[in-house]
Amino acid sequence: MNGVTGADGSESEATAKATAADGSEIGVDGGPPLALVIGAGPGVGAAVARRFGQAGYDVSLVARDATRLDALGSQLQSEGITTGWTAVDITDEGDFAAAVRRFGERSGRIDVLHFNPSVTTMKDGLALAPAELLRDVHIGVAALLTAVQAARPYLPSGARVTATGSMSADVPWAAAASLGVQKAGLRSLVGALDETLHPLGVRAMTLTVRGVVDPGTKFAPNRIADALFRAAATPDRDWRTDVPYPDPAA
Repeated sequence: MNGVTGADGSESEATAKATAADGSEIGVDGGPPLALVIGAGPGVGAAVARRFGQAGYDVSLVARDATRLDALGSQLQSEGITTGWTAVDITDEGDFAAAVRRFGERSGRIDVLHFNPSVTTMKDGLALAPAELLRDVHIGVAALLTAVQAARPYLPSGARVTATGSMSADVPWAAAASLGVQKAGLRSLVGALDETLHPLGVRAMTLTVRGVVDPGTKFAPNRIADALFRAAATPDRDWRTDVPYPDPAA
C-alpha cells in the first residue's frame, strides 16, 4: 500500500497527514522537533518512536504493513504523542522518497531519521540466491540512501541519522546469510554518511545490538531505544559512528 495513511485509514498521495492525539493537524512553523522512524515495526522501531515522543518530539512512522502501522500510530496517539504515518514499500524509491519529503514539508524539519529495516531470510550460503541477497540488501542498506537523500533539505544543523545495527555484522549467522551482509553494509554506509554530513552539522551513527532482542531482558526494545536516544544526544567531540549495546564505555 502506497501513499499516506492517517488515523482514519484515509490515503493521500499529495500530503503527509501528521495527526496530534486530539485529532488536530500539525502545522509547519514553530512546531516541536520531528523524529522519523523508518521500519516502524512492533519491536525496536516502535520503542524508538515512543522514546523520542516521550522526549517531546513529534513522530512520523514509515513501514510497509498498513494494518500494523495504523495500530502503532493510533497507540502512540493514545499515549499523547503527536504521530503521523505512511504505509509504503521502501524498495519503491519514488514512493518512499516522496513520503519522506512530505513529512519534511509538513513539519519543516526532520531532526532525527532512524533507520530500522532488515530482512531475515532463513537461507544459508548454499541456498540463498544472488537475487535474494540483493533484494535483502536493498531493504536493509540501500533504502537508507533513498531516505537520507530525500530528507537532506529538512535536516537542520544538529540533526541525527541513526540506525539499528546487529552483532551479525561481526558474527555472521550462517542460517540467515544475508543478515550479516545487510548489517555490515549498513554500518559501513552510516560511517560514510557521517563523514559526508558532518560538515553540514549532521551526524550519523549505528547502534550495534550485541544480543537477541527479547522483552524482559537487557535486550528489551525499550532499553535498546533508551540507549539509542542517549547515543543520538552525544556531543560532536565524543561522537562515535558505531556504538555497541550494551556499551562498555557507558
